Amino acid sequence: MNKILKYTLIGTGSVVGVAVAGVAYLAATFDPNDYKDEIVKAVKDSKQRDLRIDGDITLSFFPNIGANLGKVSLSEFKSAEQFAAIESARVSLALMPLFSGKAVVDEVAVSGLQATLIKRRDGTTNIDDLLSKSETKTEQKQQVEFDIAAVSIEKTALTYRDEGTGAQYAIKDFNLHTGRIANGVPSKIDLAAVVQANQPKLDIATQLKTTLTFDLDKQLYKLEGLDLQANGAALDMQGLKLQAGGDVSADVSAQQYGTQNFVVKASGTKGKDTFEVALDAPKIAVTKDSFSGDRLALSARLSGANDITATLSLPSIQGNARAFGSKVLTLSFDAKGDALPGKQVKSEMKGSFAFDADKEHVDVELAGGLLQSQVKARVAVNGFADPAIRFDVDVDQFDADLYMPKKEASAPKESGPEQPIDLSALRGLNLEGSLRIGALKVANVKTSNLKLEMKAHNGQLNVAPLSANLYQGSVNGSISVNAQATPVIAVNQMLSGVDIAALTKDAADFDTLEGRGNVGMNLTMRGDTVSAMKQALNGTMSLNLADGAIKGINIAKKLRDAQGMLGKAQTSSADSAEKTDFSELKASFKVNNGVAHNDDLSLKSPLLRLTGNGDIDIGRDSMNYLAKATLAKTLEGQGGKDAVGGITVPVRVSGPFADLKYTLDFGSMVGEAAKQKVEAKKEEIKTRVQEQLKDSLKGLFR
Repeated sequence: MNKILKYTLIGTGSVVGVAVAGVAYLAATFDPNDYKDEIVKAVKDSKQRDLRIDGDITLSFFPNIGANLGKVSLSEFKSAEQFAAIESARVSLALMPLFSGKAVVDEVAVSGLQATLIKRRDGTTNIDDLLSKSETKTEQKQQVEFDIAAVSIEKTALTYRDEGTGAQYAIKDFNLHTGRIANGVPSKIDLAAVVQANQPKLDIATQLKTTLTFDLDKQLYKLEGLDLQANGAALDMQGLKLQAGGDVSADVSAQQYGTQNFVVKASGTKGKDTFEVALDAPKIAVTKDSFSGDRLALSARLSGANDITATLSLPSIQGNARAFGSKVLTLSFDAKGDALPGKQVKSEMKGSFAFDADKEHVDVELAGGLLQSQVKARVAVNGFADPAIRFDVDVDQFDADLYMPKKEASAPKESGPEQPIDLSALRGLNLEGSLRIGALKVANVKTSNLKLEMKAHNGQLNVAPLSANLYQGSVNGSISVNAQATPVIAVNQMLSGVDIAALTKDAADFDTLEGRGNVGMNLTMRGDTVSAMKQALNGTMSLNLADGAIKGINIAKKLRDAQGMLGKAQTSSADSAEKTDFSELKASFKVNNGVAHNDDLSLKSPLLRLTGNGDIDIGRDSMNYLAKATLAKTLEGQGGKDAVGGITVPVRVSGPFADLKYTLDFGSMVGEAAKQKVEAKKEEIKTRVQEQLKDSLKGLFR
């Protein structure tokens, strides 16, 4: 037995010795550089590309079989333009495993690789010829066993360019270094690269360090101690930083995937604002039939004029990889800033969510505090490519003005061009739902019991019906916005029993009209700016008020005080201490290109009757209106009669809203007074003649 073993070893050693001797002889006598021209010609004949080999080709046969290349370049198809180039490369195979029919890759080292992939306008690429299938098929496949001592790739640059879209993507300064790579062997991975693009704009430097363990036969992969760092700029964000860490595992054959202590953090700046986003996932497990996660937390922070932090906490997620959800979630907000109420606002909402990838559906329910309100909301999203959003929201109260920027009284007016109205967000919005707010304040206008139905689709927004309690009255109607091209807004509203003074004071700080009653509006406006919309205003308006006053002038008092004046017109500015009371005020307006025209003004009071017509230029914030005021002789004129035997005086109101002028034509007043005296004298003579005639007739019949 010992002799057999002895002779076997001797024989094997002899064979190996002969083989080594043969390899040594081949290495000493064979020079691959003698075949450069044949290699270049073969590439030219088969691929019609120019291969250039500037460096030497060296071969090694022991202890590894390997090849070393110097500087090599390859041209584009049928062109002298360079497609790819490499400064140096080395690949080697372990010698001994070859005797057992296995190819074991021992080393891979590449330096200075550069290549450009181009997609042409017709859809073809500059490597289509290299990807063409060979006419001959090799039936026998050589088994390759991965047991690489090290991989080193340095100074690599890869570029992709799409000539049709103009997009360009590049990976520069690509460097990869690994330890031993083999089945079941933990291998250190160190990768760095710079990623650049113009659509979208990217310039990010990345670095990845981790330990890779795999089993190709069982399709098992595991990343431990993952450490990903990225820095640079993306889109219009600067100072972008990304960090990711934790453990990731994958069993491809069993379709099982998972993470342990996985954390992702991102931060950056946009303009004057800084943002931070973080995901903390202690445990996620995904199989073919299930998906679960424990204690997941997603937080976002925005620092600028205010410091706002939002956190979404999910104690657990259950389902499968395509459909999962949580019956419990917590959404909290913490906002700090000098402009906020009390300089800080905290709120928290609880609810649930469900996600279904196959049905492309997301359903979220929330209830709790939001800012300073109590909210109940349900939101559903159907379709991910073109999402259709459905909602139903209840809010107890909300004061939007608490969160609006404060107007600086001393701030200079902007002299630049007016900013256009941007309603582009409506064009892709598919939204439908109901909103109810118990008490709402926006732009200092207060409403209660607000109810509305909203629909938005293809740039068309309709709010109908819309109803609310408004300043001791109510409002009912609709609003529509068309943002498909130049914005168009239509308002159809009826205000009933509303306190006009309180409304106009809060809405526009316009303190000129008092009274309570009805206001109707059916208006359409069109334009790219607020000014353009005001000047393109068209439609109708109506006004019907009772027991009110017009502030700024006391017409009855001025008429009485003018009795001793000569016939001259007098112009005066509005006086906030004076007003003209009325028991009834009615008017209707036709609005054309921002100008509201009225012909049927009717104001009644015990001492005054007022009619008139004129224009209110809404587009230019001014008016030119002529009213005719009739002053009653005595209070006996109050009995509801329209004809009051008094003096009629024209009153013209003109100028900008901020500085209205009132002009009373006292010359007409004097003429009217003289006319009335003549008429009175005629009546006196007529009455006297009638009395005398009666006396004469009585004498004839005695």
